[in-house]
Amino acid sequence: MGRYKPQDFYFKKAKRQKYVARSVYKLEEIQKKYKIIKPGSRVLDLGCAPGSWLQYAEEKVGPKGIVVGVDQKELKREFGPRVYFLKEDVYELDPSRLKQYVPVFDVVLSDMAPATTGIGFVDSTRSVYLAERALEIAIAVLKKGGFFLCKVFEGEDFPSFLKRYRGAFERVKIIKPKASRKDSREIYLLGMGKKGQPSWKKEEDTPCQDIQSGAR
Repeated sequence: MGRYKPQDFYFKKAKRQKYVARSVYKLEEIQKKYKIIKPGSRVLDLGCAPGSWLQYAEEKVGPKGIVVGVDQKELKREFGPRVYFLKEDVYELDPSRLKQYVPVFDVVLSDMAPATTGIGFVDSTRSVYLAERALEIAIAVLKKGGFFLCKVFEGEDFPSFLKRYRGAFERVKIIKPKASRKDSREIYLLGMGKKGQPSWKKEEDTPCQDIQSGAR
């Protein structure tokens, strides 16, 4: 009862609609309610592989928006010319490198999760560690008033992380999407109204010429 079914409703729906992963419906549910991605938005997707959130964000930003994905794994599908991919470990990523794409971002997404062990406190601690790094990057690159959506596993370290999260945004929502599996400890934090300007230096930058566009 409640056992994980690898080919559940959302898995089959994703196959029908040609999304690379069922996780897209978590983002879709949040987007429908909160409208965080708008036409023309500049979106950063941390831990973007296999790419379902990139697919969805690309659809929502339209021809005038930009989506940048970061992951240490290569993407196995192609995207349009407004999607850029940076192959990088988020722990080693210098946020200032992202200025080659846009001066600031409107939205930062993180669906990152650690390799799980089955030991609850270990998995939740690792998840919070990842989420902390995502928060650091979001604070560095988000415009004032921007949005940050981040997955994290609940556990002993979660309350202190939530406190730091709330310190960076005007409002924070705790969300358990319907597409999340019932036995999963994952939740999503949506930070709305980022406080202050990006923490990187304010400079007038033009995109670099070595950007990998049309991510693969």
